[in-house]
Amino acid sequence: KCGACGPGYATPLDAMKGKYGPREEILYLPCIYRNTGIEKPDYLATVDVDPKSPHYCQVIHRLPMPNLKDELHHSGWNACSSCFGDATKRRNRLILPSLISSRIYVVDVGTDLRAPRIHKIVEPVELFWKGNVANPHTSHCLGSGEIVISCLGDPSGNGKGGFILLDGETFEVKGNWEKGEKVPSMGYDFWYQPRHNVLMSTEWGTPKILAGGFDPADLEKGHYGRHINVWDWNSHTYIQSIDLGKNSIPLEIRFLHNPDAAEGFVGCALSSAVHRFYKTEKGDWAAEKVIEVPSKKVRGWLLPDMPGLITDILISLDDRFLYFSNWLHGDIRQYNITNTRKPKLVGQVFLGGSITKGGPVTVVEDQELQCQPEPFVIKGKKMPGGPQMIQLSLDGKRLYVTSSLYSSWDKQFYPDLIKEGSLLLQIDVDTERGGLKVNKNFLVDFGKEPDGPVLAHEIRYPGGDSTSDIWM
Repeated sequence: KCGACGPGYATPLDAMKGKYGPREEILYLPCIYRNTGIEKPDYLATVDVDPKSPHYCQVIHRLPMPNLKDELHHSGWNACSSCFGDATKRRNRLILPSLISSRIYVVDVGTDLRAPRIHKIVEPVELFWKGNVANPHTSHCLGSGEIVISCLGDPSGNGKGGFILLDGETFEVKGNWEKGEKVPSMGYDFWYQPRHNVLMSTEWGTPKILAGGFDPADLEKGHYGRHINVWDWNSHTYIQSIDLGKNSIPLEIRFLHNPDAAEGFVGCALSSAVHRFYKTEKGDWAAEKVIEVPSKKVRGWLLPDMPGLITDILISLDDRFLYFSNWLHGDIRQYNITNTRKPKLVGQVFLGGSITKGGPVTVVEDQELQCQPEPFVIKGKKMPGGPQMIQLSLDGKRLYVTSSLYSSWDKQFYPDLIKEGSLLLQIDVDTERGGLKVNKNFLVDFGKEPDGPVLAHEIRYPGGDSTSDIWM
């Protein structure tokens, strides 16, 4: 154990080797009731994932929010490995922004890890007045102890890629992180790499357009994103945009974990491509497409071409493997990225999706598969929806998966998911050669929750993970 250190781990490899703690025993997941027809507040679920526990694969605690229709989505920490050297800091508050209500819940997980409680609520009006932003999405803690949260829009529901800054002790809104007049027209996810003086953000779409579901006509109207936006870390100014193609919709962005690395990857939902972004010899930033999932020609679906829809991506802590989910096609993929310019597919598993045999969709042309995959069934339960949010254990050996994307899109693309609730699954990972295999003994069925089926989304561990911790 590290005596006089702060939260997290000294290096990504220390985290991977379990140097300061045991394997994950509990997970936190936001559970969403918006758009399900059930008039209950969203809640934070605590799930026991310790195989030695009598409550293995059970929800052991639920923390309901005091409001309806928040649409909890992603979460982050008050402190992570970016504060490792500061013994005054503790990873004891989970930051829970609400995508639709624009509320931010600060949850106390330090008093009782297994029974979180609400510590503070930041009301939407604080974001509106002090930052002229709304629809908060990704939160990361900074080495300074502050918390920065990316936003999708302004208080009127228009797109705006700004950030809000919270005080790390009081959780008061301090104002915007960004400085200067220039801001991108859209926002979504972000990651920072101080050694290269950079923060990178991505673009989803216009919040008031997204709120009701996906209409292909909105693509032509320019309501969906296409850029990686580059910010100067020290001056907090917007300095460059990298165009990834019309309607590519770049979502999750991940630098390599090595803090010296000047490269990373971004997953584009609609173009179903992964781009590697990198620092050029000139000192600016560029991107190149390194993976592309071909669309399938189909009948019985919204459009004649079905994209894979890459929704979540992550990188193992040793920077050896990249994982992503194709929410519509229904597969999760593992790539060896030892050569970052030429990722190599080494693992793939199908979990539900829209092209399974016996469903309403017929695939008429497929560049990858010989036949449509079988429906995915685990412990007698057929999986509704497709694989979406993913989280890797620190040692890289277990990949956790949930199936809900965003309640409005869930309702549109997977009506059964709304009726039956989402699932939490676990995939065993071969970390030597690569390879993915579903753990058939692991299932948390959120269709069986006390207040009715619910949409479980992003996954966090109390000790940090590969998508929340950043090394300075």
